[in-house]
Amino acid sequence: MNDLIKKQLTEAQATMDKAIAHCESELTKIRAGKASAGMLDGIMVDYYGNATPLAQVGAINTPDARTLIIQPWEKNMLVPIERAIMEANIGINPQNDGSIIRLVVPPLTEERRRELVKKVKEEAERGRITVRNIRKDANEKIKKLKAESVSDDEIKTGEAEVQKITDAYIIKVDKHAELKEKDIMTV
Repeated sequence: MNDLIKKQLTEAQATMDKAIAHCESELTKIRAGKASAGMLDGIMVDYYGNATPLAQVGAINTPDARTLIIQPWEKNMLVPIERAIMEANIGINPQNDGSIIRLVVPPLTEERRRELVKKVKEEAERGRITVRNIRKDANEKIKKLKAESVSDDEIKTGEAEVQKITDAYIIKVDKHAELKEKDIMTV
């Protein structure tokens, strides 16, 4: 196979890896009724006028499956952390006891589980669309190689390889979504 085509395949694969990683991180944010520090990813706290990730202003622990405890590095950060959690609207009310913030994750209702599964399916579909768009871009780049005297057969082989890679990544997205759905529907 032509080196130019190999380069395009490698680039497409690297971009698809990033797409899968993003899809995984988005799926992690969907809570499954169990407490996890990942639920707090993306929550920014006002730390002396700077928006700072929650994980950088305190330690986050999960003593049991339903509880998250946030131990701020500085005691005066309790109120800003509490405010940031409430503004993030994650569906959990923080309990401030003066030294730590406790978050008790409520058990999921059947209706809420179904809504979350719908969210998982939407996120998985976004992942599949991203992978397909990467395939489309890779195929266009491979077709443009004809101008650099790459034969039609090599271009067809390259496109077939891109399709194989795409199929493998779509299966990865589906597996991640399937695991998350199982996780959510497990009572």
